[in-house]
Amino acid sequence: MTDADADAIDAERWLVIDGRRWRRTDPSLPDDVQEALRSHLGRGRAAVRAGKAADDDRAIAAARRRVDLAKHGLGERGPRWWDEPEADRLARARDAIRELDRLA
Repeated sequence: MTDADADAIDAERWLVIDGRRWRRTDPSLPDDVQEALRSHLGRGRAAVRAGKAADDDRAIAAARRRVDLAKHGLGERGPRWWDEPEADRLARARDAIRELDRLA
């Protein structure tokens, strides 16, 4: 593998902001799955902010759980998506959506 190949692979897997690497969303996830998970992620982040404003530790913990589920579903946390079969990644994403829908 050439350096250019390695750089292209890294660019697909990681986003670098201010020198910090963030794992990218699994590109194999269908658009509707990504959209559903990002919607839950946004709502979870908003709930974290609201919980902090209300100084409500239980609400913050519940909202952070939603954020974590969404990020795992997107492949941004947990096992590295590029190390797993695509079917397993899609199943994890769909499981995350079902759990998030139940919590919403």
